[in-house]
Amino acid sequence: MDLGLKGKVAFVAASSEGLGKNVALELAKEGANLIICSRNQETLDEAKREIESAGKGKVLAIAGDLSNRDDREKIISKSLETHPAVDILVTNTGGPPSGKFEDLSEEDWDRTYQLLLASATHLIRGFLPGMKKNQWGRIITITSQAVKQPVENLILSNSVRASVVGLMKTLASELGPYSITVNNVMPGYTQTSRLTRLIETNPSFASATKEIPLGRFGNPEEFAAAVTFLASERASYITGTSLAVDGGWIKNIL
Repeated sequence: MDLGLKGKVAFVAASSEGLGKNVALELAKEGANLIICSRNQETLDEAKREIESAGKGKVLAIAGDLSNRDDREKIISKSLETHPAVDILVTNTGGPPSGKFEDLSEEDWDRTYQLLLASATHLIRGFLPGMKKNQWGRIITITSQAVKQPVENLILSNSVRASVVGLMKTLASELGPYSITVNNVMPGYTQTSRLTRLIETNPSFASATKEIPLGRFGNPEEFAAAVTFLASERASYITGTSLAVDGGWIKNIL
């Protein structure tokens, strides 16, 4: 199946490892040119080499911290210096710390806002003009299954990620006339370093497979395939949705 991504420019945030890197790899295999970013220059350079080897397009790597406003400005500016327009934007960040309400400070809440919501709005604001000019675009946020069914001990993620979904649902209505689709993808328990850290801090996460109908954790490649489809020409009539890639863990019917 031709997904119509050859020559498209895709920005994938937090893409030196984990879900972000796998999404970038999948898009590159479909012929897209990639812009990747990460705080760690060493892992970013490694990811760039891997994506270039696997894909067919060019890869621009920019180091920066998406939770920092100045770094976000730098990342957007450098991206647009090389590519006047970004066709596909995949927002993504690491997750905030785990903990219950009384364990967390006001600084934890402020950092989580910058990490999850402010980073998404800033990147969208930076790349939206090019999409509107071209009358084509894909905006996809990597959120969490927690926006549909809150996860115990993850109050920061449960709370702030839900606001990202509200943002995206609203943008889907505003940007539809420009042929820009806006969707969320909700990873379930997926075998990444983030899941490893959660299990280390709270061993109960290791038993989560008992709650998953497919009986196992997901792998990043499965998740990346879903995101790539939503980014494609084939998904041109899908917008305003929140797609769960969770093995059936979410139990609600809507």
